Amino acid sequence: MTLFDPDAPDARELWEGVYTAGERWSGRPNALLVRAVEDLPPGTALDLGCGEGGDLVWLASRGWTATGADVSPTALARAARHAADAGVAERVRLEEHDLGASLPAGPFDLVAASFLHSIAHLDREDVLRRAAAAVAPGGSLVVIGHVGVPPWADASHHHVHLPEPQEVRDALAGATAGWEVLREEVVQREVTGPEGQVAHVGDSVLHLRRPGS
Repeated sequence: MTLFDPDAPDARELWEGVYTAGERWSGRPNALLVRAVEDLPPGTALDLGCGEGGDLVWLASRGWTATGADVSPTALARAARHAADAGVAERVRLEEHDLGASLPAGPFDLVAASFLHSIAHLDREDVLRRAAAAVAPGGSLVVIGHVGVPPWADASHHHVHLPEPQEVRDALAGATAGWEVLREEVVQREVTGPEGQVAHVGDSVLHLRRPGS
């Protein structure tokens, strides 16, 4: 079950607020995504909740034709700029979607959903089932998420359910029956708080491959 803050704004309002508050670009892709897909042959990729395009730019630089979907026009505009600055704009396509309502049309050789959590209402399990349906035969679904938050996190984050990878796989069982599990684990990382405090939090990784060529 997906938990959410009933007093939170809708998804577009929430994420526009996040991105208009300031640039969030680090210039680095998600290390867990890199580890999951760096040995895959390039093809077509979909990044759900692409934000300012860090993963998209990396995928495109590796030869992927990458589509990014996000609900925030501000984030998408920045992603377009970053792709152009990196010289990979011709391999990047950007689409505005409220993922709870729609996704870009597939199929894709890779569908990635990284940290797809929100205090606004989002039926994450439904989004991931539809994401699985967009994976081409022989393609991969990579789902990366938090399984905990540091002690200093805003209280609103505690309204969001953060599942272990097996729970994600169980929720997707009907949509991914017969798929191969390539990776299913929790990876610990060190994070530093606003006052220099240090904590360790876990991130879940689930990599499934659809049967096919």
